[in-house]
Amino acid sequence: METLATALKGLTEPIRLRILNLLRNRELCVCDLMEVLEIPQSTISRHLSYLRKAGWIESRKGGKWTYHRRSEKPTPLLVSVFAALDTAFAQKPIAQEDNERLARWLETKDEHHCNDTQE
Repeated sequence: METLATALKGLTEPIRLRILNLLRNRELCVCDLMEVLEIPQSTISRHLSYLRKAGWIESRKGGKWTYHRRSEKPTPLLVSVFAALDTAFAQKPIAQEDNERLARWLETKDEHHCNDTQE
């Protein structure tokens, strides 16, 4: 029960839900999330850490950058909740706005910005 409680606590902050929305189909670095959500790096990192500890996301190092994505091996609970969240995100204007801001950011972002081949 403790694992279940921890996983569900990971969803109690709106910013964490917005992060999960942005990570739906892609891997992103903190700078991408900062740009879209307009939140300081320290705040984003704190929420990412909580999501990682609760099992919602995974992270990998690439050069000097860290990239984050939804869990690639989610538990059955996470699979069900991700499906429900994705349905809910499709109906929430803020989630749609975040996705549009991310698309614009990714189109204009310098190709060397958080590129994992950079050292």
